[in-house]
Amino acid sequence: MTRFLRDFSFSAIFSGFLSVVIGFSASGVIIYQAARSVGASDAETASWLWALGVGGGIFSMILSFYYRIPLTVVWSTPGAAMLITGASGLPLNDAIGAFLVCGLLILVSGFTGWFERALAHIPMALASGMLAGVMLRFGLDVFNTMQYHFTLVATMLGVWLLTRCWSVRYAMLLSLAAGIILQHNNVHFQNLRFALTQPVFIEPHFSLAAAIGVGVPLFVVTMASQNIPGVAVLRADGYYNVPISPMVGWSGVLNVILAPFGAFAFCLTAITAAICTGREAHDDPQRRYIAGMSAGFFYMIIGLFGSVLTDILNALPKELVLTTAGIALFGAIGNGLATAMLTQNDREAALMTFLVTASGMTLLGVGSSFWGLVVGVIVLCLCRIRHRLAA
Repeated sequence: MTRFLRDFSFSAIFSGFLSVVIGFSASGVIIYQAARSVGASDAETASWLWALGVGGGIFSMILSFYYRIPLTVVWSTPGAAMLITGASGLPLNDAIGAFLVCGLLILVSGFTGWFERALAHIPMALASGMLAGVMLRFGLDVFNTMQYHFTLVATMLGVWLLTRCWSVRYAMLLSLAAGIILQHNNVHFQNLRFALTQPVFIEPHFSLAAAIGVGVPLFVVTMASQNIPGVAVLRADGYYNVPISPMVGWSGVLNVILAPFGAFAFCLTAITAAICTGREAHDDPQRRYIAGMSAGFFYMIIGLFGSVLTDILNALPKELVLTTAGIALFGAIGNGLATAMLTQNDREAALMTFLVTASGMTLLGVGSSFWGLVVGVIVLCLCRIRHRLAA
């Protein structure tokens, strides 16, 4: 407790809060649509948020405190997006059964070390290129938004750049404050509803078709589009001694326990994790775990008061959320690109990984992160064959 109080910082707390606001604003509606696509009622949909938020939040706080690393494990946004189309029309009980299958697969891949062994063969250049590609659209959204809201975006960018001259840690806070001040007339909280979310147990039904058609793809999407980029984020900021296998394994256990309440897949956060692992959280990497604990706390609040936070996020103008997300991830995009292009022999493969991932393509129900990695590995193998022949 003494060390926790010594390491406590407002910048880390704010980084955790900001990562949750950005993450939930980008995925909250997707989770809602995914629940509706399998016929979940209002109470059951709220239960999904309870399971994902409370389960992931408590798990993140425990991991961050125990390992002293900013670790956040919550829901798989690509997995939720896949459910909207891949599970549409599926009976809710069959979908819950598929969530259990996904959780078991994550559990096995973690505790057996399969995932970490596969990860060890992926060059850092490719993982960083994929990471930069995943986050690129957030950076581009800042300048796309500027076309229609020039004053807002220019002011937020200006405040962020000027503040960084004297304090990296508080640049994002002041930038967001400037944006809220400019948009205060467009923020409306009249429709806020205060109520605790009640969990609803949904009896699982195991169907071979649902297991193969939903459970397995959900597992693949979660591991390829979330866990691999999540590890890349941590390593890009210098956290190499991360207990990957047990963390993935225990996230599978959490998935199995909470699947009957609507938890479809738990995984490492990827995009928003960079807000907690970077210098904006704290200059000292050993004190950034507070940001991970902060994020876990606010994710837990989302689960407990899901409907309230949904109303708050809906009250914020979309352009403010997009600009905040993009600016917050500028540093992570730059670090990803720098690491991807650092080694000359891997540069071509890293570039292809970055471009395919950034394209946002979906093939066979699997997102661009996975295919970017596949293309990158193919190009890397061809480049190494070329170099050997040239030698």
